[in-house]
Formats: sequence, structure tokens, C-alpha cells
Amino acid sequence: MSEAPDPEVVELATKIFDLARQGRTEELVAYVDAGVPADLTNDRGDSLVMLAAYHGHADAVRALLARGADADRVNDRGQTPLAGAAFKGETEVTRALLEAGADPAAGTPSAVDTARMFARTDLLELFGAQ
Repeated sequence: MSEAPDPEVVELATKIFDLARQGRTEELVAYVDAGVPADLTNDRGDSLVMLAAYHGHADAVRALLARGADADRVNDRGQTPLAGAAFKGETEVTRALLEAGADPAAGTPSAVDTARMFARTDLLELFGAQ
């Protein structure tokens, strides 16, 4: 039998996930620099990088990656931050993830498959796929 999570911890985690969604890079990395894991995930397996990438915050993505976050960490649905960026058409985020070594073929659907699905030819070019 597991204990219920501490409400203060849940509140803090919620705040940190919101910082990633909002692209509030300075505040977000202050928490990571203070000890919050760069690969912290929410109850759906979405990492801080996934949330920042999906919401189009390239600076936050770069800062998290520079602090050791995994560019290819999949969420509970098998999606990667790169596939999320491809879905949203976030070119600058895509570039940041690729520069950090993200794999366009990782995940389900992969970033390549996602770009093809939504006819994002500019991203397919970045992935070296057509």
C-alpha cells in the first residue's frame, strides 16, 4: 500500500511543469540547478523537455538539455519531444533537439512519421528524410 503524495511536493512539481509549458527558462533552470531532476516527468510520463518542446520554447529545451535532460525520453504513449515539436511545427525546437542528438526515428509515431503525416516538408529536410 503506497502513501498519498505530499501535497506540497505535488504543488511544487505542478509549478515546475507549468514553468516548462510557459517557457519560463530562468525560473525553470533555477529549480533544476537546485536539484530538481532535468528528466522529471509528470503522471503521463511527459518530461520537462517534452512540455517545453510541445509548447514551442526552444530556449527552455536547450537549457534543460544542457543540464542533462534526455532528448529522446518517451512519454507513456511512446512519443518523444522531437515528435511533439514536429506535430506542432516548431522548427526552432526541432533544431535544438537535433543539435542535442535527438533521434528522428525514435518513438511511436516517430518525428519523421509525424512530419510526413502533417506534410511538414521543412522538418523532413531537417531530419534528412523525404
